[in-house]
Amino acid sequence: MSLNTSLHTALDAEMDKILGCIHCGLCLPACPTYQQAGNENDSPRGRIYLMRAVAEGKLDVQSPTFARHIDLCLGCRACETACPAGVNYGHLLEHARETINHEGKKKGSGFQKLMLKLALRHVFPYPNRLKAVFAVNRWMRDSSLMKWAYKTGFVRKVSKKADFALSLLMTTAPARIDRETGGRGDEATKVPTQHPTPNTQHLKPVSVFTGCVMEGLFKHTNDATKRVLEVNNCQNIEVAKQVCCGALHAHSGDLETARKLARANIEAFERLLSADHNPTNPATIIINAAGCGALLKEYGELLKDDPRYAERAINFSRHVKDATEFLADDEIRQGDPLNETVTLDAPCHLYHAQRVMTAPQKVLTSIPGVEYRQLEGMQDCCGGAGIYNLSEPEMSEGILSDKIEKVKATGAKVLATANPGCHMQLGAGARLFNADCQVVHVVELLDESYRKAGFYEKS
Repeated sequence: MSLNTSLHTALDAEMDKILGCIHCGLCLPACPTYQQAGNENDSPRGRIYLMRAVAEGKLDVQSPTFARHIDLCLGCRACETACPAGVNYGHLLEHARETINHEGKKKGSGFQKLMLKLALRHVFPYPNRLKAVFAVNRWMRDSSLMKWAYKTGFVRKVSKKADFALSLLMTTAPARIDRETGGRGDEATKVPTQHPTPNTQHLKPVSVFTGCVMEGLFKHTNDATKRVLEVNNCQNIEVAKQVCCGALHAHSGDLETARKLARANIEAFERLLSADHNPTNPATIIINAAGCGALLKEYGELLKDDPRYAERAINFSRHVKDATEFLADDEIRQGDPLNETVTLDAPCHLYHAQRVMTAPQKVLTSIPGVEYRQLEGMQDCCGGAGIYNLSEPEMSEGILSDKIEKVKATGAKVLATANPGCHMQLGAGARLFNADCQVVHVVELLDESYRKAGFYEKS
C-alpha cells in the first residue's frame, strides 16, 4: 500500500474478510443508495473497491469521484447484517472519510456540510456552547410564530427545503397520549414533577446517558426513560461532566475529536463502573439514542490503539445497553391500556450496528391495549443519517418516501422509533407525505401507560 493513512490500517485489519468476499450481492438489496441509484459504485462492495483502489495507489484520494461516492453513503450499516463474510463496513467508511478529510481537497462540499463541520469542531465538544445553541432551537420551536408557520404551511410556499428543515425541528416538541380522549396531543405538554413508585426495594443501579441532541431537544424522552427505569426497579444515578458521545464526529470522519470525547466520557463514568462502587451489582449505562449507543458500545474499537484508554474503553462499553434492550432482559412491569395501533421503525444503528433486533417489539407488546402492526422493511434506513436529509435531499427524500408509504400501509396511528435523528426524519416525512400518524419514542408509550396506571406520584 502506497500511503500510511487510517484507511490503509482499517483495510489491512479487514483484508481477510474482504478477500473472502464471494460477490454474492447480498449487500446490494440491503443498501438504500444502491436501490435508489442502481450504481455499483454506490453499493457497499463498490465503495470498498474504491477504498482499495485509493489504498493501492490506483485512484487518487483527491479524486472528486471517490469523495462523492463515499459522501453519498448513509452509513446505515445494513450491509454488515447482510454480509456473510462479516466485513466491518462502518469502520471502513469512517476511516475513508477521515482519510479524505486529511489527504483530499474537497471542493464545493456545500453550505450544510460546512456548517456541520464548524458545529462539530466548535460547538458539540463544548457543553456550555451546546446548551446555548439548543436553548435557541427550543425557543424557536416553541414560539408562536414558528407554530403558526408550521401549521399554516407558510414556509412551504417560500421553500420546500426550508419547510422540511422546520418540520425536522417542530417534530421534536413533546407530545403524548391524551388520557381523556385517547388521541395524540399536537401541542407540547408540560409534565409535572413526579416520583415513580418502584416495585421492590432491591434496586438496580443505572445511569441514563443524557447525550446532546437528546437532552437539548428531546429532554422529555430522557425524563420518560428515567421514570420508566425507576418503575422497573432501577435507581438512576446522575453522572456529571458527561459530554457528546462523538458519533456525529466519527460518522463524518473526524475520529480524533470522537476519541477526545470518548476519553472524557470514560473518565466521567469511571467511578460509577469501578469495582469499588458496587462490586456485586455493577451499574448499567442506559442509552435511548441508537446512533449514540452504537458508538458507546464501540469505544473499545475507537480507542484500541490508545495504551492509556484501551482497556478502560472496553470496560465502559460492556456496561452500555439500549433502554429497550435493558428492559427486555427482564419482565417488564405492566401499566394501564393505551388502546393504540402502533408500528415500529427500527433505527439502523440499533438494528444493524448494535444488533438489538427484537427488544423494542417486546417493550411495545408488553403494553396492554397496544395493537402492534409489523412494518415491512422496518430495518431499512429512513434517509435521515445526521444532516444527510439536508445535504442530499433528493436521495434522502426517495428513501423516506418509500418508508412512509410502508408506514401508511400498516394503518397504525403511532409510529415508534428509538433514535432522535430517525424521530425527526420520520416526523417530517409523515407531514410531507400526508401520513396520519404520530412519531414517538418507544419508551414514551410505556411511560404513558405507567402514568395512566398511577405509578407516578405528583409532588
